[in-house]
Amino acid sequence: MMRQKIRWKPIAPGKDSITVCPRCGSLNIQLSSKFDAWLMPKRYVCEDCGYVGPLVLEIDKEDQKNKKRK
Repeated sequence: MMRQKIRWKPIAPGKDSITVCPRCGSLNIQLSSKFDAWLMPKRYVCEDCGYVGPLVLEIDKEDQKNKKRK
């Protein structure tokens, strides 16, 4: 499933990246509240599958564009 699509590639600092849900691969994921990463640890919420947790995937924008073309 999602594990097969993932390959380790460190993102260079300063590059643009896209935050992706680790469960369904959706781009519709955001921080759960404005206090996350300030008072409390980061917690992300996916609007599509309902995932709630501290982990997300970051993908280079260039990689995302290349996937759409294929």
